[in-house]
Amino acid sequence: MADKLENLNNNLKHIPTWLDIDTAPWVIAGPCSAESADQIIETALALEKSPNVKVFRAGIWKPRTRPDTFEGVGPEGLEWLKLVKQQTRLLTTTEVATARHVELCLEKAVDILWIGARTTVNPFGVQEIAEALRGVDVPVMVKNPINPELGLWLGAIERLYQAGITKLAAIHRGFSGLVQTDYRNRPTWQIPIELKRCLPALPLICDPSHIAGRRDLVERVSQMALDFGITGLMVESHPNPDLALSDSDQQITPSELIEMLDRLKVRQVETTDPAVRDQIEYMRTQISRIDSQLIADLAERMKWVDKIGRLKRDCNVPVLQLNRWEYLLEDHLAQAREAGLEPAYVKAVFELIHANAVKKQL
Repeated sequence: MADKLENLNNNLKHIPTWLDIDTAPWVIAGPCSAESADQIIETALALEKSPNVKVFRAGIWKPRTRPDTFEGVGPEGLEWLKLVKQQTRLLTTTEVATARHVELCLEKAVDILWIGARTTVNPFGVQEIAEALRGVDVPVMVKNPINPELGLWLGAIERLYQAGITKLAAIHRGFSGLVQTDYRNRPTWQIPIELKRCLPALPLICDPSHIAGRRDLVERVSQMALDFGITGLMVESHPNPDLALSDSDQQITPSELIEMLDRLKVRQVETTDPAVRDQIEYMRTQISRIDSQLIADLAERMKWVDKIGRLKRDCNVPVLQLNRWEYLLEDHLAQAREAGLEPAYVKAVFELIHANAVKKQL
Protein backbone atom coordinates (compact mmCIF):
# COMPACT_ATOMS: atom_id res chain seq x y z
CA MET A 1 0.00 0.00 0.00
CA ALA A 2 2.75 2.44 0.98
CA ASP A 3 4.70 1.69 -2.23
CA LYS A 4 1.60 2.28 -4.38
CA LEU A 5 0.92 5.62 -2.73
CA GLU A 6 4.56 6.65 -3.05
CA ASN A 7 4.49 5.84 -6.76
CA LEU A 8 1.28 7.82 -7.23
CA ASN A 9 2.64 10.75 -5.25
CA ASN A 10 5.89 10.82 -7.23
CA ASN A 11 4.08 10.89 -10.58
CA LEU A 12 1.45 13.54 -9.87
CA LYS A 13 1.77 16.63 -12.04
CA HIS A 14 2.34 19.71 -9.90
CA ILE A 15 -0.64 22.02 -10.12
CA PRO A 16 1.26 25.01 -11.64
CA THR A 17 1.80 22.80 -14.72
CA TRP A 18 -1.94 22.76 -15.41
CA LEU A 19 -3.38 25.74 -13.53
CA ASP A 20 -2.17 29.27 -12.85
CA ILE A 21 -2.08 29.67 -9.07
CA ASP A 22 0.13 32.74 -8.76
CA THR A 23 -2.19 34.32 -6.16
CA ALA A 24 -3.39 33.09 -2.79
CA PRO A 25 -6.01 32.09 -2.25
CA TRP A 26 -6.69 30.92 -5.78
CA VAL A 27 -10.35 30.28 -6.44
CA ILE A 28 -12.73 28.17 -8.51
CA ALA A 29 -16.09 29.95 -8.49
CA GLY A 30 -19.47 30.02 -10.14
CA PRO A 31 -23.06 28.98 -9.57
CA CYS A 32 -24.12 25.65 -8.12
CA SER A 33 -26.08 25.06 -11.32
CA ALA A 34 -26.03 26.49 -14.81
CA GLU A 35 -29.54 27.90 -15.29
CA SER A 36 -29.33 30.04 -18.44
CA ALA A 37 -26.75 31.47 -20.81
CA ASP A 38 -27.36 34.97 -19.45
CA GLN A 39 -26.87 33.84 -15.85
CA ILE A 40 -23.62 32.04 -16.73
CA ILE A 41 -22.10 34.94 -18.67
CA GLU A 42 -23.20 37.55 -16.11
CA THR A 43 -21.60 35.55 -13.30
CA ALA A 44 -18.40 34.79 -15.20
CA LEU A 45 -17.83 38.40 -16.25
CA ALA A 46 -18.30 39.56 -12.66
CA LEU A 47 -15.99 36.90 -11.22
CA GLU A 48 -13.28 37.58 -13.77
CA LYS A 49 -12.71 40.95 -12.11
CA SER A 50 -10.90 39.17 -9.28
CA PRO A 51 -7.34 38.04 -10.06
CA ASN A 52 -7.85 35.27 -7.50
CA VAL A 53 -10.57 33.55 -9.56
CA LYS A 54 -8.91 31.16 -12.00
CA VAL A 55 -11.66 28.74 -12.97
CA PHE A 56 -15.39 29.07 -13.59
CA ARG A 57 -17.54 26.27 -12.18
CA ALA A 58 -21.16 25.37 -12.90
CA GLY A 59 -23.15 22.19 -12.42
CA ILE A 60 -24.60 20.85 -15.67
CA TRP A 61 -25.95 17.61 -14.24
CA LYS A 62 -27.12 17.77 -10.62
CA PRO A 63 -27.50 14.49 -8.71
CA ARG A 64 -30.40 15.25 -6.37
CA THR A 65 -31.57 13.26 -3.37
CA ARG A 66 -35.19 13.19 -4.51
CA PRO A 67 -36.87 13.09 -7.93
CA ASP A 68 -38.97 15.92 -9.34
CA THR A 69 -36.36 18.51 -8.33
CA PHE A 70 -34.05 20.50 -10.59
CA GLU A 71 -31.41 18.09 -11.89
CA GLY A 72 -29.53 20.45 -14.18
CA VAL A 73 -29.98 21.70 -17.72
CA GLY A 74 -27.91 18.92 -19.26
CA PRO A 75 -25.73 19.15 -22.39
CA GLU A 76 -27.12 22.55 -23.38
CA GLY A 77 -25.19 24.03 -20.46
CA LEU A 78 -21.90 22.89 -21.99
CA GLU A 79 -22.48 25.38 -24.80
CA TRP A 80 -22.76 28.11 -22.18
CA LEU A 81 -19.41 27.06 -20.69
CA LYS A 82 -17.89 27.47 -24.17
CA LEU A 83 -19.15 31.06 -24.14
CA VAL A 84 -17.35 31.64 -20.83
CA LYS A 85 -14.08 30.54 -22.44
CA GLN A 86 -14.71 32.79 -25.41
CA GLN A 87 -15.59 35.90 -23.41
CA THR A 88 -13.29 35.63 -20.36
CA ARG A 89 -9.81 34.44 -19.36
CA LEU A 90 -11.34 31.78 -17.08
CA LEU A 91 -10.97 28.03 -17.48
CA THR A 92 -14.12 25.94 -17.02
CA THR A 93 -15.04 22.96 -14.89
CA THR A 94 -18.13 20.87 -14.20
CA GLU A 95 -19.11 17.67 -12.39
CA VAL A 96 -19.26 14.34 -14.19
CA ALA A 97 -21.05 11.30 -12.79
CA THR A 98 -21.10 8.90 -15.76
CA ALA A 99 -18.93 7.93 -18.71
CA ARG A 100 -21.39 9.72 -21.01
CA HIS A 101 -20.92 12.95 -19.05
CA VAL A 102 -17.16 12.60 -19.59
CA GLU A 103 -17.58 12.08 -23.34
CA LEU A 104 -19.81 15.15 -23.71
CA CYS A 105 -17.46 17.35 -21.65
CA LEU A 106 -14.45 16.28 -23.69
CA GLU A 107 -16.34 16.99 -26.93
CA LYS A 108 -17.07 20.53 -25.72
CA ALA A 109 -13.51 21.06 -24.42
CA VAL A 110 -14.32 21.58 -20.73
CA ASP A 111 -10.93 22.26 -19.16
CA ILE A 112 -11.21 20.46 -15.82
CA LEU A 113 -13.62 17.79 -14.58
CA TRP A 114 -14.63 16.98 -11.05
CA ILE A 115 -16.14 13.91 -9.44
CA GLY A 116 -18.79 14.67 -6.83
CA ALA A 117 -19.20 13.26 -3.34
CA ARG A 118 -22.11 11.02 -4.34
CA THR A 119 -19.97 9.42 -7.05
CA THR A 120 -16.77 9.08 -5.00
CA VAL A 121 -18.66 6.83 -2.61
CA ASN A 122 -19.33 4.37 -5.47
CA PRO A 123 -16.20 2.52 -6.70
CA PHE A 124 -18.09 1.13 -9.71
CA GLY A 125 -19.08 4.65 -10.77
CA VAL A 126 -15.54 5.96 -10.33
CA GLN A 127 -14.11 3.05 -12.34
CA GLU A 128 -16.55 3.75 -15.17
CA ILE A 129 -15.41 7.37 -15.28
CA ALA A 130 -11.75 6.33 -15.07
CA GLU A 131 -12.15 4.05 -18.08
CA ALA A 132 -13.82 6.85 -20.05
CA LEU A 133 -10.79 9.06 -19.26
CA ARG A 134 -8.14 6.48 -20.18
CA GLY A 135 -5.69 8.02 -22.62
CA VAL A 136 -7.01 11.56 -22.02
CA ASP A 137 -4.81 14.32 -20.61
CA VAL A 138 -7.34 16.31 -18.57
CA PRO A 139 -7.18 17.46 -14.93
CA VAL A 140 -9.64 15.76 -12.58
CA MET A 141 -10.63 16.91 -9.09
CA VAL A 142 -12.12 14.42 -6.65
CA LYS A 143 -14.48 15.47 -3.88
CA ASN A 144 -14.44 13.51 -0.66
CA PRO A 145 -17.17 10.86 -0.24
CA ILE A 146 -20.28 11.84 1.69
CA ASN A 147 -19.35 9.57 4.59
CA PRO A 148 -16.09 10.18 6.49
CA GLU A 149 -13.97 7.38 5.00
CA LEU A 150 -10.46 8.12 3.82
CA GLY A 151 -10.20 4.80 1.98
CA LEU A 152 -12.96 5.67 -0.50
CA TRP A 153 -11.37 9.04 -1.23
CA LEU A 154 -7.94 7.51 -1.76
CA GLY A 155 -9.45 4.68 -3.79
CA ALA A 156 -11.14 7.08 -6.23
CA ILE A 157 -7.86 8.95 -6.73
CA GLU A 158 -5.98 5.68 -7.27
CA ARG A 159 -8.51 4.45 -9.87
CA LEU A 160 -8.07 7.64 -11.89
CA TYR A 161 -4.28 7.44 -11.61
CA GLN A 162 -4.31 3.83 -12.79
CA ALA A 163 -6.24 5.02 -15.86
CA GLY A 164 -3.37 7.38 -16.63
CA ILE A 165 -4.64 10.61 -15.07
CA THR A 166 -1.76 12.44 -13.36
CA LYS A 167 -3.28 15.93 -13.15
CA LEU A 168 -5.25 15.28 -10.00
CA ALA A 169 -6.55 17.33 -7.05
CA ALA A 170 -8.77 16.62 -4.06
CA ILE A 171 -11.68 18.78 -2.91
CA HIS A 172 -12.69 18.78 0.74
CA ARG A 173 -16.43 19.51 0.95
CA GLY A 174 -17.16 18.08 4.40
CA PHE A 175 -18.97 14.94 5.57
CA SER A 176 -22.60 14.14 6.30
CA GLY A 177 -23.60 13.23 9.85
CA LEU A 178 -26.71 12.28 11.79
CA VAL A 179 -26.24 14.99 14.41
CA GLN A 180 -27.07 18.51 13.28
CA THR A 181 -24.29 21.10 13.69
CA ASP A 182 -23.71 24.70 12.60
CA TYR A 183 -22.49 23.33 9.29
CA ARG A 184 -24.31 21.53 6.52
CA ASN A 185 -21.42 19.05 6.32
CA ARG A 186 -18.92 18.49 9.11
CA PRO A 187 -15.41 19.70 8.21
CA THR A 188 -13.67 16.82 10.07
CA TRP A 189 -10.34 18.37 9.12
CA GLN A 190 -8.30 15.36 10.27
CA ILE A 191 -9.40 13.37 7.20
CA PRO A 192 -8.14 15.79 4.52
CA ILE A 193 -5.02 16.32 6.64
CA GLU A 194 -4.43 12.55 6.63
CA LEU A 195 -5.04 12.46 2.86
CA LYS A 196 -2.37 15.15 2.47
CA ARG A 197 -0.01 13.15 4.67
CA CYS A 198 -0.50 10.10 2.43
CA LEU A 199 -0.12 12.13 -0.79
CA PRO A 200 1.89 15.30 -0.07
CA ALA A 201 2.07 16.22 -3.77
CA LEU A 202 -1.73 16.09 -4.21
CA PRO A 203 -3.26 19.59 -4.40
CA LEU A 204 -5.96 20.05 -1.78
CA ILE A 205 -8.89 22.42 -2.36
CA CYS A 206 -11.58 23.40 0.15
CA ASP A 207 -15.25 23.80 -0.80
CA PRO A 208 -16.48 26.12 1.99
CA SER A 209 -19.93 26.46 0.39
CA HIS A 210 -20.85 22.80 0.92
CA ILE A 211 -19.26 22.65 4.36
CA ALA A 212 -21.07 25.80 5.48
CA GLY A 213 -24.47 25.30 3.88
CA ARG A 214 -25.17 28.96 4.77
CA ARG A 215 -23.74 31.98 3.05
CA ASP A 216 -22.95 33.71 6.36
CA LEU A 217 -20.56 30.87 7.27
CA VAL A 218 -18.68 30.66 3.97
CA GLU A 219 -16.05 33.20 4.99
CA ARG A 220 -15.45 31.52 8.36
CA VAL A 221 -14.83 28.14 6.71
CA SER A 222 -12.65 29.73 4.02
CA GLN A 223 -10.44 31.29 6.70
CA MET A 224 -10.25 27.96 8.53
CA ALA A 225 -9.03 26.33 5.31
CA LEU A 226 -6.35 29.00 4.86
CA ASP A 227 -5.31 28.52 8.49
CA PHE A 228 -4.76 24.83 7.68
CA GLY A 229 -2.56 25.84 4.74
CA ILE A 230 -5.17 25.08 2.05
CA THR A 231 -4.87 27.91 -0.47
CA GLY A 232 -7.32 26.64 -3.12
CA LEU A 233 -11.05 27.37 -2.64
CA MET A 234 -14.13 26.30 -4.60
CA VAL A 235 -16.91 28.78 -3.83
CA GLU A 236 -20.46 28.81 -5.16
CA SER A 237 -21.44 32.22 -6.52
CA HIS A 238 -24.71 33.33 -8.11
CA PRO A 239 -25.84 36.82 -9.24
CA ASN A 240 -29.09 36.40 -7.28
CA PRO A 241 -28.63 33.57 -4.76
CA ASP A 242 -32.16 33.71 -3.35
CA LEU A 243 -33.51 32.80 -6.80
CA ALA A 244 -31.02 30.00 -7.46
CA LEU A 245 -32.58 26.70 -8.56
CA SER A 246 -30.29 24.68 -6.28
CA ASP A 247 -28.41 25.28 -3.02
CA SER A 248 -29.60 28.87 -2.78
CA ASP A 249 -28.75 29.18 0.93
CA GLN A 250 -25.01 28.65 0.49
CA GLN A 251 -24.29 30.82 -2.56
CA ILE A 252 -22.91 34.34 -2.45
CA THR A 253 -22.87 37.03 -5.12
CA PRO A 254 -19.69 37.70 -7.13
CA SER A 255 -19.24 41.07 -5.43
CA GLU A 256 -19.59 39.44 -1.98
CA LEU A 257 -17.03 36.84 -2.99
CA ILE A 258 -14.53 39.46 -4.14
CA GLU A 259 -15.00 41.44 -0.92
CA MET A 260 -14.55 38.25 1.12
CA LEU A 261 -11.29 37.43 -0.67
CA ASP A 262 -9.94 40.86 0.27
CA ARG A 263 -10.64 40.14 3.95
CA LEU A 264 -9.17 36.64 4.09
CA LYS A 265 -5.74 36.30 5.67
CA VAL A 266 -3.23 33.97 4.03
CA ARG A 267 -0.73 32.57 6.53
CA GLN A 268 2.98 32.36 5.77
CA VAL A 269 4.31 28.84 5.30
CA GLU A 270 7.19 29.71 7.64
CA THR A 271 7.97 32.86 9.59
CA THR A 272 11.06 34.82 8.57
CA ASP A 273 11.56 36.26 12.06
CA PRO A 274 14.41 34.32 13.80
CA ALA A 275 13.09 35.19 17.28
CA VAL A 276 9.62 33.82 16.44
CA ARG A 277 11.18 30.70 14.90
CA ASP A 278 13.15 30.12 18.10
CA GLN A 279 10.01 30.50 20.22
CA ILE A 280 8.09 28.08 18.04
CA GLU A 281 10.92 25.57 18.16
CA TYR A 282 11.09 25.80 21.96
CA MET A 283 7.34 25.29 22.26
CA ARG A 284 7.47 22.34 19.87
CA THR A 285 10.19 20.81 22.04
CA GLN A 286 7.95 21.11 25.09
CA ILE A 287 5.02 19.55 23.24
CA SER A 288 7.23 16.67 22.08
CA ARG A 289 8.38 16.11 25.65
CA ILE A 290 4.78 15.94 26.84
CA ASP A 291 3.87 13.62 23.95
CA SER A 292 6.67 11.26 24.96
CA GLN A 293 5.40 11.29 28.54
CA LEU A 294 1.86 10.57 27.34
CA ILE A 295 3.09 7.55 25.39
CA ALA A 296 5.02 6.29 28.42
CA ASP A 297 1.94 6.79 30.62
CA LEU A 298 -0.28 4.94 28.13
CA ALA A 299 2.18 2.05 28.05
CA GLU A 300 2.23 1.95 31.87
CA ARG A 301 -1.58 2.08 31.92
CA MET A 302 -1.79 -0.83 29.49
CA LYS A 303 0.45 -2.94 31.75
CA TRP A 304 -2.07 -2.51 34.58
CA VAL A 305 -4.94 -3.18 32.16
CA ASP A 306 -3.29 -6.47 31.26
CA LYS A 307 -2.83 -7.39 34.91
CA ILE A 308 -6.43 -6.63 35.87
CA GLY A 309 -7.60 -8.49 32.77
CA ARG A 310 -5.79 -11.65 33.85
CA LEU A 311 -7.19 -11.33 37.38
CA LYS A 312 -10.73 -10.95 36.01
CA ARG A 313 -10.32 -14.09 33.91
CA ASP A 314 -8.97 -16.07 36.88
CA CYS A 315 -11.84 -14.92 39.08
CA ASN A 316 -14.53 -15.29 36.37
CA VAL A 317 -15.32 -11.54 36.38
CA PRO A 318 -16.70 -9.88 33.20
CA VAL A 319 -14.28 -7.68 31.28
CA LEU A 320 -16.73 -4.81 30.83
CA GLN A 321 -18.21 -3.30 33.97
CA LEU A 322 -20.45 -0.55 32.64
CA ASN A 323 -21.13 1.23 35.93
CA ARG A 324 -17.42 1.60 36.58
CA TRP A 325 -16.80 2.96 33.06
CA GLU A 326 -19.65 5.48 33.33
CA TYR A 327 -18.34 6.68 36.70
CA LEU A 328 -14.81 7.09 35.32
CA LEU A 329 -16.00 8.92 32.23
CA GLU A 330 -18.05 11.41 34.23
CA ASP A 331 -15.07 11.97 36.52
CA HIS A 332 -12.76 12.54 33.52
CA LEU A 333 -15.19 15.03 31.99
CA ALA A 334 -15.49 16.91 35.28
CA GLN A 335 -11.70 17.17 35.47
CA ALA A 336 -11.60 18.30 31.85
CA ARG A 337 -14.05 21.15 32.53
CA GLU A 338 -12.06 22.20 35.59
CA ALA A 339 -8.85 22.22 33.52
CA GLY A 340 -10.47 24.30 30.78
CA LEU A 341 -10.45 21.48 28.23
CA GLU A 342 -13.23 20.76 25.75
CA PRO A 343 -15.24 17.84 27.26
CA ALA A 344 -16.03 16.35 23.83
CA TYR A 345 -12.30 16.19 23.06
CA VAL A 346 -11.48 14.45 26.36
CA LYS A 347 -14.46 12.10 25.94
CA ALA A 348 -13.23 11.02 22.50
CA VAL A 349 -9.72 10.38 23.83
CA PHE A 350 -10.86 8.26 26.77
CA GLU A 351 -13.41 6.35 24.71
CA LEU A 352 -10.56 5.26 22.45
CA ILE A 353 -8.36 4.38 25.45
CA HIS A 354 -11.20 2.41 27.03
CA ALA A 355 -11.99 0.54 23.81
CA ASN A 356 -8.37 -0.58 23.53
CA ALA A 357 -8.32 -1.58 27.20
CA VAL A 358 -11.39 -3.78 26.74
CA LYS A 359 -9.84 -5.30 23.61
CA LYS A 360 -6.64 -6.04 25.56
CA GLN A 361 -8.57 -7.85 28.29
CA LEU A 362 -10.65 -10.06 25.97
